[in-house]
Amino acid sequence: MTIKQLSIFIENKGGTLIRVLDLLSQAGIQIIASTVADTKDYGIYRVLCNEPAKAYLIMKEAGINTQLSDVFTLSIDDEPGCAAKAIKTISDAGVSILYLYSFLWNGRGVLAFRVDDAEKAKEIIMLKKMHFLTEDDFKK
Repeated sequence: MTIKQLSIFIENKGGTLIRVLDLLSQAGIQIIASTVADTKDYGIYRVLCNEPAKAYLIMKEAGINTQLSDVFTLSIDDEPGCAAKAIKTISDAGVSILYLYSFLWNGRGVLAFRVDDAEKAKEIIMLKKMHFLTEDDFKK
């Protein structure tokens, strides 16, 4: 029900992001979605890709501080209000969204997010029969 997301810690200086992108490209890793959250000194580059375990090892071997974490990915209709409805369902159950990003995949909207209570989120997703994606959905 969750998928692995890379959180890659990069310095806020020229060339660091392109180094990460080049390493992933050379290894044949397909980036599905990504986002950067930055502070004054560093950024967190969050990445969903087709081979997260392989990408993690590549970053570690290159000496780049990287973590793997579980995130939820819900597939929703690509129509106004669908994201709000999905997040409201989870929020109304008392689960807080820690961060979220969205993208389109195969003509559908996708919400990728992390929560403060993963077990409760899993329960709500199952009870409400929300459509979630797995890592297999992102394989080539």
